[in-house]
Amino acid sequence: MNMRLTWPLFAFFFALAIGGQALAADPALLEFAKSRAAAQAGSPAIDFNSPDEWIARRNALRGDLQQMLGLAPMPERGDLRANVTGSLERNGVVVEKLHFQSSPGLYVTANFYRPAKVDKPLPTILYLCGHARVVENGVSYGNKVGYQHHGAWFAQNGYCCLMIDTIQLGEIEGVHHGTYKEGMWWWISRGYTPAGVEAWNAIRALDYLETREEVDRKRIGVTGRSGGGAYSWWVAALDDRPVCFVPVAGITDLANHVTDGCIEGHCDCMYMVNRQGWDFGAVASLVAPRPCLVANSDRDSIFPLDGVIRVHAQMRAVFRKLGADEKLGLAICEGGHKDNQELQLAAFRWLNRWLRNVDEPITMVAEKLFTPAELKVFDTLPADAKNKTIHETFVPAAAAVDPPADLARWNALRQEWLEKLRGDVFSAWPKQECPLDIKAVDDTPAAADRRTVEFTSETGLRMQLTIAGAGSVQADAPIVLHVIGEDRKTYLDRTLEQTPAGEIWAFVAPRGCDREWAKENEKVQRHLPRRFVLVGTTIDEGRVWDIRRAVAALRETTGGGRSIRLAARGSAAGLALYASLFSPEVTELLLQDLPASHRDGPTFIGVLKVLDIPQALALALPRRHHIHGGDPQTTRWAEKIARLYAGDAKSKLLEVSAEATGISK
Repeated sequence: MNMRLTWPLFAFFFALAIGGQALAADPALLEFAKSRAAAQAGSPAIDFNSPDEWIARRNALRGDLQQMLGLAPMPERGDLRANVTGSLERNGVVVEKLHFQSSPGLYVTANFYRPAKVDKPLPTILYLCGHARVVENGVSYGNKVGYQHHGAWFAQNGYCCLMIDTIQLGEIEGVHHGTYKEGMWWWISRGYTPAGVEAWNAIRALDYLETREEVDRKRIGVTGRSGGGAYSWWVAALDDRPVCFVPVAGITDLANHVTDGCIEGHCDCMYMVNRQGWDFGAVASLVAPRPCLVANSDRDSIFPLDGVIRVHAQMRAVFRKLGADEKLGLAICEGGHKDNQELQLAAFRWLNRWLRNVDEPITMVAEKLFTPAELKVFDTLPADAKNKTIHETFVPAAAAVDPPADLARWNALRQEWLEKLRGDVFSAWPKQECPLDIKAVDDTPAAADRRTVEFTSETGLRMQLTIAGAGSVQADAPIVLHVIGEDRKTYLDRTLEQTPAGEIWAFVAPRGCDREWAKENEKVQRHLPRRFVLVGTTIDEGRVWDIRRAVAALRETTGGGRSIRLAARGSAAGLALYASLFSPEVTELLLQDLPASHRDGPTFIGVLKVLDIPQALALALPRRHHIHGGDPQTTRWAEKIARLYAGDAKSKLLEVSAEATGISK
């Protein structure tokens, strides 16, 4: 369907064309994220009165964590297809080079260390590697090579040890830095995090260890440092098989990450998609009551000591209630974020105590015995490997659904989707609306029919709403509310004079549109969306809420009773679309360059597990839609639903134009 633009619509699209840039951020958002982190310190509360109650509580929390790691349901545990590609022996240590597939095509390259002579099953360590990049002449040997001295020490001291590569720095290099570095914010909309892949690979590594006759299944421990320390926590939280843990420099709390900015030094593999708004002490506590040593250095800039101590205190409360106080340890050494020998010794002693019943000084230094080339698993990388693109498939998107053939089935599906959006995707919205507290603001040029008011979107966030034309129109004149996608003042300076006669135009800039601040604080700006995910929401989810509140403020300010049209461009058009779904006062949508998919924005946690933008367009019916520009395929799904409302007649509910209008893009 095409439409010829009338003058009011042409004026609307002209306004959008000069103001449709991507949304930025401002310092108020940073402070808001910090306030959320402070409010969530120590959450969720872990209450129980007996070991049985603890197991029930732990299992419930484990289910939540699986969701946040993209592991609910868990992937199928298929054939590992394990293959040993070679082995070598040195200084009494045998190391096998092997790989297995945690899921079809998701290869895990590994080295298995053992003593040269094994007479009986031995205590065994799953060593999870941190971010050690070992690349020579463009060939990645895997971060297992960087940590090989740990595996050799264990083999020389009566253990088996399996060291596995990560997807970011393994022999087959995948992606950990997807959001802030590669711009793949759709990971959040899918509910994907590489932390989930690393957790899954570690769980499957435990499956592999259970196939080895050298391994004592009842004496498996897990350790690793930095990223490997973080992955140790995921395994401790999700899997009951390991009986002892030493996560080294792998955890701190929300305050450090969000308020102190440690998130700026970490990649995406360190975080769950934290919809539940957990503090990290909750993750750590799920290890209880199994023996766990929390190890860290005192000047670690990305795992600061104060946060580590707070996490340990949360754990201590759980261990004490379980009568297992002696099973929780804390080892602090002097230094920065390094693989300190003092921390190695503390880890070795703890594992000896709980896995070998040996408590004596460590006299052997952990040393590297092999060259990187000697430890390489593949001569030629497998052609069917999915490691580089596992983010595309690891967390499935919602299954494709054909438009229902009748209104009854559509209404049932529509209700189901709306409930999922409100209950899951936008669950971080305030449970109760606070008073709007509307107050006049004098920041617009003097004019009889132009005014700006300020209102409260949610506690701690004030927004401004500018209204033009209200003093010279009829009482039932419609209102066009423009959602501004750039700096508010710049937009208004260019646009206010274009208000058509006989209409009321209003303008709202959702949270975060101060471009000058964003330019001056580029690093903070780049990581700000990640801070919000870490406190359980996204900036865009909050922006949809802001638009809803602006609609309410507009009705209150103009006396109510008028129809309201929402107008927006680009990513802001996606925000306006979703705001309309929960704002019955909105009767019409005027959208330009609407993204074809949430892969292009806006970002809402888990929305792609429910639906995508073409289906959201249909949900906004039977409001009238005017869609200009963008991918014509975006409207096809909604067009079929529009015909249901129109009784198979040519529907005027959805009007689409891709015609050139002389508007600058």
